[in-house]
Amino acid sequence: MSETKPAAQPATWRIVLAAVFDFLTAFLVLGYIIASIFGGKTADGFQLDGLPALLLFVLIVVYFMVFNRFLGGTLWKRILRAHRS
Repeated sequence: MSETKPAAQPATWRIVLAAVFDFLTAFLVLGYIIASIFGGKTADGFQLDGLPALLLFVLIVVYFMVFNRFLGGTLWKRILRAHRS
């Protein structure tokens, strides 16, 4: 009989760090793109109010949903090898 060894789960710190980095990356990249489109760029970066700010947070949620469900893990989960098998 051959026994299948269960896959090792990633360390908790990797999962948490990946989530923080993913949120920051999505916030900064998507925020800058939205600010460029809707005119929210400032000398220090960007500032979003109202509908553009809501759009940013909706896109951040979509980022996590799409990457985790359809692409096997977010960008930082793959970099830090924090995705569950």
